Amino acid sequence: MRVSPQKARLVLDLIKGRKVEDALNTLAFTKKRVAPTIEKLLRSALENANYLSGEKNIDVDVDNLYVKRAVANDGPRMKRIRPAPMGRAFRYVRRISHIEIELAERNKSGEAVAHVVGEEEKSAKPAKTPAKAKAKRRAPAKKKAVGAKK
Repeated sequence: MRVSPQKARLVLDLIKGRKVEDALNTLAFTKKRVAPTIEKLLRSALENANYLSGEKNIDVDVDNLYVKRAVANDGPRMKRIRPAPMGRAFRYVRRISHIEIELAERNKSGEAVAHVVGEEEKSAKPAKTPAKAKAKRRAPAKKKAVGAKK
């Protein structure tokens, strides 16, 4: 999107953590230029979730979806030149942002159930380091005296 990431984050912060219906209503009445684009992106994510529930047979309740993550990152910058007095030129930068929206399903008690955009779940137990690896650690090397001759 041809908007600076800072301006896009202002709108994305309004919808983070909200239900999809509330987020769509918020975007419909937001007076920022980037709001219709974010609304279009949110509708696309909603249709992707609907596709997963209908065609791929993944249990997704579209009514319980909420905006889990919404970020705007820097994209490539376009360098432009503006004419200035006395034959000079001023350089300026047109910023582009990459906007990402991730939806997740929340059950009635408020806990997250499943991710629509998949992230791998990490195991609850951390990996243990073997005892031998701890025993093999060496003490740090001693420093040489300054000005010592051999």
